[in-house]
This record gives sequence, C-alpha cells and structure tokens, in this order.
Amino acid sequence: MRSYNPDLTPPWKRSAPVPEVPADPDLVVEEVSTGFCGAVIRCEAGTVTLEDRFGKHRVFPMEPRGFLLEGRPVTLVRPSRPAPSRPTRTASGSIAVPGARARVARAGRIYVEGRHDAELVERVWGDDLRIEGVVVEYLEGVDDLPAIVEAFAPAPDARLGVLVDHLVPGSKESRIAAQVSSPDVLVVGHPYVDVWQAVKPAALGIPAWPTVPRGQDWKTGVCRALGWPDHTGAAWQRILSRVTSYKDLEPELLGRVEELIDFVTAP
Repeated sequence: MRSYNPDLTPPWKRSAPVPEVPADPDLVVEEVSTGFCGAVIRCEAGTVTLEDRFGKHRVFPMEPRGFLLEGRPVTLVRPSRPAPSRPTRTASGSIAVPGARARVARAGRIYVEGRHDAELVERVWGDDLRIEGVVVEYLEGVDDLPAIVEAFAPAPDARLGVLVDHLVPGSKESRIAAQVSSPDVLVVGHPYVDVWQAVKPAALGIPAWPTVPRGQDWKTGVCRALGWPDHTGAAWQRILSRVTSYKDLEPELLGRVEELIDFVTAP
C-alpha cells in the first residue's frame, strides 16, 4: 500500500528549513517584517528585545523565520541556561572545597553558650568545621562549664574551646573563665548581652538594636520594641534567616570564633 504525505503544498512552494539560533545577548539581527535591526538585550518567554544603534528598544515575538542573521533567515530560540556555578567561598569567607567529605571528628571540641549561639556558628562556619572535623556542642549555662571541663579532661591532643556571652571584666562569666582556663582550654567571648546582637542591624533592616531597660527580659524587650510577637523562638529564626555569611556578623564575634577554631585544630 502506498503512503501519502499529508502536506499537499507543492515542493516549489515549501519553505526550506532554517537554522535555530540562540538569542544570546549582543547578537545582532534584523526583524524581517519591519526591518528593525538591533542587538539582543533581553530574551523572555516567546519574545526578544532588540536595541538599535540609537538606543531604541523594540520587542518582537520569536516566530519561525522571523529574523535575518547576516542576511540569512533564522529562527531565534531562547538560549540554554548555564549550569549554576558553585560558590567559591564558604559562608565564613574561606575557600570552598566542592565535594569534600567531612573529616572524622577530632578529640577536641568547641562549646558555645546557648542553642542560638550554636545555630549561628553552624550557619556561618559549618562547612569549615566539617572539613576540620570539629564538633560544636552547646552549654545550657556558663555555670555548667567547670563540670564539663573536668569531665572532658582536656589534653594537648584534645583541646577545648569555649564561647560565652557577655564576657566582660568583673562579670560572672569572666570569673568562671579564669577558673577553667589552661594551656588546653581557651575561653573567649563577645561583649553582647545575647548573641542576637552579634548580627548586624543592617542585615535585619533596622537602624540599631533596641535599648532594653534593666530588669526586663532582653529578648522579650527586643521583640516588643521591634513590633514582633513575644515569641523569642520565632524571632530568632527570623534573625537567623537573614544571616547568609560572615558579612552579616559583627567583628567581635567573628574574631572569637576563628580564634577557637585555630586553637582546637592546632597541631
């Protein structure tokens, strides 16, 4: 049985196929129906925007055979999107190592005071810590530190680094730090009442952290001053979500965490 081509157009009237050309930026083409000639500056769903030598813009549909390239008809198509590039830096600013596996955990540890502190350290330094094999744990309170240090039994091959809040001269935190410090134990801290303040206000779109009167819970006072619900857990997640790299943190915290990492990873 014979087969017939359903296209009854005579061969001499059929249009020859034309090449498909990606509408890459700066490609210069001419639109066939108007003669408008310009460089591609934008390609969106089904349309292309051209800019002529006078700076005039025109938007055209990307129809088959709708443009001339060097005098020959072509069909413009959307350019293929390049594969997303991998970050070259970690959130802490260190050089990224794509595909690197986490190192077996060291005997040394870093303790931080509070769950929020631990989450912030993980967010910014997590990649670095996994490569170095450093485990971060959190203190529920600085009062627990002497017992933790005694149970940990620090040694030259198992150093202990500790980050505490509000480490200022004469404070309870400073007295406890002096009690446990040794060649194998390093206690450092930032000057803030809470690690929330170590996040730059600009990262949250506020001019400054509110001043909370003495005797009032600081986190609750901050939430009320900023018009946030009195839910400190939700407030912290809101703050944490705005931290994308070390650039969103104050130097007083950055330097102390880097110091602890260097201390526990030293040969």
